Amino acid sequence: MQGTVHGVLAVLMVLLATQASLAQAEFTVLDEAQDASSPASSPAPASPADPASPPPICGTKPINIARMGWSSAAIMAEIHARVLAKAFDCKVQVVPGDLATTGSSMGSTGQPAVAPEMWVTRISDVWNGAVKAQMVRPAATTYTEQVFEGWYVPSYVAATHPDVVSGVALQTVLPEIAGGQKVQLISCPVDWGCNIINQNLVHSLKIDELVDIVAPANRFAMDSLIAEAVSKREPFLLYYWQPNAVLAQFNFAQIDLGPYDEDAFKCLAQSNCADPQPSSFGPESVMIALAEWVFTDAPKVAAYFTRASLPTSEMSALLMALNAPGASVETVADQFVAERADIWSAWTGQGGE
Repeated sequence: MQGTVHGVLAVLMVLLATQASLAQAEFTVLDEAQDASSPASSPAPASPADPASPPPICGTKPINIARMGWSSAAIMAEIHARVLAKAFDCKVQVVPGDLATTGSSMGSTGQPAVAPEMWVTRISDVWNGAVKAQMVRPAATTYTEQVFEGWYVPSYVAATHPDVVSGVALQTVLPEIAGGQKVQLISCPVDWGCNIINQNLVHSLKIDELVDIVAPANRFAMDSLIAEAVSKREPFLLYYWQPNAVLAQFNFAQIDLGPYDEDAFKCLAQSNCADPQPSSFGPESVMIALAEWVFTDAPKVAAYFTRASLPTSEMSALLMALNAPGASVETVADQFVAERADIWSAWTGQGGE
């Protein structure tokens, strides 16, 4: 009997201990729930999102600048790379390029981002396709002038016979400046299209009997003829284009060939032009081309390029500097950035320095 009582008491003690444990567990759960609902233990409300930081001035994509194979375009690429780094702290890479390949790449991938000297009429199909696809667009003209070819006369001739700069006066002036002898017209090589234009211009101005057209064998011979004639201070006319070191090295005055007439000029460019009529050389579209993303991703950089047109006379001076002993495209660009803030600071929109 006594054993039975002890057994019952043992069972009761176990039950009481179990209930106490369950009660403690319940209180613990309630306490945790209360703690979770109390203001002191509630997580801090989410703070409003920080305002988005402004996009970087140089955008979020690489700014690659195409350096074409001819000197003026190479100089412009190096100049823009330096100015963007100096004025905007942009990381810029100069990459090799050419008209067709660069135009196609910009139109399909948006790289390179910049082509500083894009002769768009030379690759019109590629260019027009890229513009239509909204992958590229012009920011500004590369040069402030759009007519790059013309006839010139040495300044020492123009100083004594100022009427020579008028094409319509050549019939009267040419016999005077050469003592009745024929005046040399240094044209371009015979296999260049400009040689046909020059021949037809001579016919249109009715000076066939007054000039002797000289078609040099190549560009080197052309420049040598010009230098030799200048050194002897001979009276002569010449065809040339700009920008070019020759026009900066020697002092020439441009001859006014009259207004540009599109139909007349088309005829001048044909070897069988039946009735040549005077016209100045036609304009050509030379653009600073930007990938479309530059306008949206780096608008300040895009704005820079919309202001970055350069006078052809300034580029001619840079090309002349490139001919100096030891000069390179890079050293010419360095010198321009160091000395010509009067020009490039206007491109940045920051005024003169």
